[in-house]
Amino acid sequence: MLRATPLRIQCLDDLVRAARLAEEPPRIAIARCKDDFVLASGVLAREHAIAEPIFIGDLEATRPIAEKLGIDLGDFTCIHADTDGEAVGTAIRLYKEGEAALIMKGLVSTATLLKAILDKEHGVPPKGLLSHVGVFSLPSQNRLVIMTDAGVNIRPTLQRKVDILKNALYVARALGIERPRAALLAATEKVNYPAMPATLDADIISKMADQGEFGDAIVHGPMALDIAISPEAARRKGYDHPVAGRADVLVVPDIESGNVLYKAVNSLMRLDMASSVVGSDVPIVVPSRGDSERTRVYSMALGVYLARVAERGPLEAAGTHVPHHAPNGSPDGSPNAAPDAGAGKTPGSGANGGAGGGANGSNGANGTGVDL
Repeated sequence: MLRATPLRIQCLDDLVRAARLAEEPPRIAIARCKDDFVLASGVLAREHAIAEPIFIGDLEATRPIAEKLGIDLGDFTCIHADTDGEAVGTAIRLYKEGEAALIMKGLVSTATLLKAILDKEHGVPPKGLLSHVGVFSLPSQNRLVIMTDAGVNIRPTLQRKVDILKNALYVARALGIERPRAALLAATEKVNYPAMPATLDADIISKMADQGEFGDAIVHGPMALDIAISPEAARRKGYDHPVAGRADVLVVPDIESGNVLYKAVNSLMRLDMASSVVGSDVPIVVPSRGDSERTRVYSMALGVYLARVAERGPLEAAGTHVPHHAPNGSPDGSPNAAPDAGAGKTPGSGANGGAGGGANGSNGANGTGVDL
């Protein structure tokens, strides 16, 4: 288990600064690159000194796109690949050979990328489960909140929910939350089975937490979202629990509720996100076309930071001091950072199984997620 650290990253700008602490920016393998959004994201990684992109794809088809954007591919490491499979395979090979620290989805489906990651012979299969985490700043409380799983596991079983929670707690500890508080979300705080199966799952997982299944963490559910996040709502409803109003991790019952919550945070509240697919040794960045420039920067920073944590541990990865966030709210405190572009979309589709031959060999209920 990841050791906790007294250092706590309190906002997404702290995350960017922590990601920059390497003597040289790590390399991020991007498959495939024949797309203006993908190329622009790679350039952002370099401009913000987060990572050095390696563009993988059909280079002849990519050059005209790059020229329209004013990007000289000669300034970057580029590797030709004719097909999606070849591009993804090259990205994985670069990671396994130590030439890249993380992988980012380009113009390929998320399911294609994740299935290749999970390949037992040629990929980087996880010990448990792949899942999606989104990290956002809660403005009213000046802290980060992690939500999961909005993009990979469609209708997770009880055991999959346990693994999803473990992945999210790993990320929480990596961010310096020594004793994470996790809320298992549902529409009510009472078990209502069989009408609401998620309430029973939450109750069982809470009891598992009481028996030490998740280490030094406080896990509770079922719990409604307002009680999990708002101390005022918890007081008003008379709900007294250490997680109430102070949840660091929000675990949704399924991908539909997670998708709605992710978009509510990103689109309705217009809050930036950092997101990644976790569970494998290699962090996987899965940007969406709806992401603002800041959200793309934050997501790449999260991937870079998690790669450093896996290599060095949280204390060295984050440094001995992370300054408070930039006064103008940009990812690096630069006045040139772009403003929020508006409504984002949930990153990527999952690949933890499904009737279509999905990667963890599960049934269709846990299928291939959403590609939005």
